[in-house]
Amino acid sequence: MAEPIPPITLPPPDDVQQEREWLEATLLDWLDREYIPEAINATIAQKAAQAYVRQRMEGENDLGSLVLAIVMEMRGFDFTESFFGEFAVANAISDLLMCRLGVDPCCG
Repeated sequence: MAEPIPPITLPPPDDVQQEREWLEATLLDWLDREYIPEAINATIAQKAAQAYVRQRMEGENDLGSLVLAIVMEMRGFDFTESFFGEFAVANAISDLLMCRLGVDPCCG
């Protein structure tokens, strides 16, 4: 039987504004590279980074819970002009954060 994946706990943020800026820029780069650069990608990255910061400021440090909260917040965003959806964005954020922590997102 497969072993459950242990939860990943993010360290408390030192500078939330700096984290927001890093995530927004990094996510925008990922969005632009994943398919094609689109103007809507900047808005998606901005909204997702805002959702991330809001959750972190509320004390959310569990990566799995954070991803679900971002999905819920991004459900209200209109993705009709994009190739992406709320799940793709939240999963990309998870991968980017794991890479930043030095964890391989493919293998944990």
